[in-house]
Amino acid sequence: MHSVGSLRRPAFIAILASALAVCTAPARAESDLVRAYRTIMDKKFVDLTHSFGPDSPVWSGFGQAKFTPAYDPKDKRPYTIPEDGFRTTYYDMVGQYGTHVDPPAHFDEKGITMDEIPLKQMILPLVVLDDTPFLAKDPNHAFSVADLMAWEKIHKRVARGSFVALRTDMYKDFDGNPERFKRSPFPAWAFETIRFLYEERGVVATGHEGLDTDTTDKMDSETWILQHGHYQIEVMANLDKVPPTGALIVVTWPKVKKGLGFPARAFAILP
Repeated sequence: MHSVGSLRRPAFIAILASALAVCTAPARAESDLVRAYRTIMDKKFVDLTHSFGPDSPVWSGFGQAKFTPAYDPKDKRPYTIPEDGFRTTYYDMVGQYGTHVDPPAHFDEKGITMDEIPLKQMILPLVVLDDTPFLAKDPNHAFSVADLMAWEKIHKRVARGSFVALRTDMYKDFDGNPERFKRSPFPAWAFETIRFLYEERGVVATGHEGLDTDTTDKMDSETWILQHGHYQIEVMANLDKVPPTGALIVVTWPKVKKGLGFPARAFAILP
């Protein structure tokens, strides 16, 4: 075995460099994730999701949810913490309840279901378009391509690969005035804007605060989105607390096998 002193200096340096490269390569890869995590955890998080319960507003065609205590099927006795050490709940509700995901299969028999949506589509750059300046004159304003172009002159072009959400401030009525929240018509997307965002800007997904995508009951925009392989998030909250660009959205949902929709959890990470 050679001592350090018996090795020529260039040979020793080469061996040392090789050893350091082998030892530090995994650590460097890990440190990238650690740095990203530390960066994210220093940022402000904004919840874009409503809490929901049996009294939450929902489309009349679905009806209200029912939450009841789960019970022992043998004697129908509800489980309680004093007697059993735990408690749990039966949830009887439609999948499209509260803040929720609509996968393509919701409107397309050949579309992917919620368990098949790619994971990389569940964390995306977030763009928030603001419909509220138009609502004083037109409470049911449909956000148009012209509106989008005016927005882009100020905030730059909508980036390819983004999640685009439409702010209308309807979310404030979800708890405060549920009957008003369910009103129709209401502010939402114009169909041509939806097509433009997906076809010309290459966005991945869209979302909004209302129960539906369109200002009319024709469901043109929702049908187009889902039948073209995209998902959407409905009944979003707190979009007024997110900047127009620069944030990330993280959105997830239970992995229901062949699921056609379910309550989702969405939040923004601010720049």
